[in-house]
Amino acid sequence: MTTEEEQTTAPAGSAKRALAGRLSWGLADQAASSMSNFAVGLYVARSLGVTAFGVFSLAWVSYGVVLNVSRGLATDPLVVRFSGVPTETWRAAVTRSSGTALGVGAALGAACLATGLGAGGRAGSAFACLGVVLPGLLLQDAWRFAFFAAGAGRKAFVNDVVWGVALVPALVMAARVGSVSAYLLAWGGSAAVAAVYGCFQSGIRPRLTGAREWLRAHRDLGCRYLVENVGNSGASQLRAYGLGAIAGVGAVGVIRGAELLLGPFLAVLMGLSLVTVAEAARVLRRAPHRLGAFCLLLGGGQAAAALLWGGALLLVPDRLGVFLLGGVWSAASGLIVPVTLGVAGAGLGTGAAAGLRALGAAARSLRSQLIASACYVTGGLGGAAVAGPAGSAWGVAAATVTGSAVWWLQLRSARREHHHKPLREVRTS
Repeated sequence: MTTEEEQTTAPAGSAKRALAGRLSWGLADQAASSMSNFAVGLYVARSLGVTAFGVFSLAWVSYGVVLNVSRGLATDPLVVRFSGVPTETWRAAVTRSSGTALGVGAALGAACLATGLGAGGRAGSAFACLGVVLPGLLLQDAWRFAFFAAGAGRKAFVNDVVWGVALVPALVMAARVGSVSAYLLAWGGSAAVAAVYGCFQSGIRPRLTGAREWLRAHRDLGCRYLVENVGNSGASQLRAYGLGAIAGVGAVGVIRGAELLLGPFLAVLMGLSLVTVAEAARVLRRAPHRLGAFCLLLGGGQAAAALLWGGALLLVPDRLGVFLLGGVWSAASGLIVPVTLGVAGAGLGTGAAAGLRALGAAARSLRSQLIASACYVTGGLGGAAVAGPAGSAWGVAAATVTGSAVWWLQLRSARREHHHKPLREVRTS
């Protein structure tokens, strides 16, 4: 791994090729990861129907909240402060950050298991199984971000391929059982295989005892990113639970089915998100005046791509749609337009979010996320009360566009502040 000083002395053409390479590995890695998630979603939607898919979706959004807790405390500070640092510094940081992710998975997994067992029923069983697999899921995710912070996206891609290969026999066994719980165990158990493989790839063993030290050293970023991330995923969870209460669990499955159709594009968006903060941090160090253009290109490109993908989905024949989603297709296909607009709005905002994190403007980033999340919940639940799943989808579309505007206004203010103070050095402790 090269140091930041070596990168700044590289020729411009070489730096661009390196950037393209890192972005390419980010896309490839997320494609591999999303294919695993996409396959599980399709299996459940086709095999178990709308209601079971709604139960699966509730567990899925709950997993998203826990994942974002882990990222806020463990991997987000790692990417911001340890991208492009010397190898030994990176290894020491990853030992503690991966231990933090594993600890979060163990603690929240135990809470999820207890809650599921206490609740009982199909939903309770699903949440109990989710609690069992959370440690492996979070550790596997931590390796991905660690590898990208080191500029080693190829290793993250290989790790996700291992997950996908392990998932195939697991899904076959889950299909024989035919329950939401079985699919959750198959998905999370195969992730645990990849998490163990990540230890061999990196030569690093997560150190749980280093979690306290890590949290203390990076509490200025970690606490704010925790609230920001949970505000994002928590809004999705509140919307899903509220939609289920207002319109039934089946409505949750319909919305998730429409979102699943955007899965391939979301793989691109999420793949870029793995590397954008690290790349924005590199742009800030080398050419601060180019940060705004970099973020605009990033966000605008994702929004345009989402609109193109959504337009292509409108041309999908019903026969193919039924083949993919089974009985979920008929209702989900009517929500393609609002869901696409919502994803496009979110994609536009990710460019500004990457810039704010690169600047270390955690307070502004947190403010933006809280406002955007409030808009999301209000739009999603208000729309559901008026017009069911369709109203919820249109309400979320309006909310994401509004939230994106907030992100860009905050980035503009943060860049102005940055120009009036010296660049903060990367913390290496």
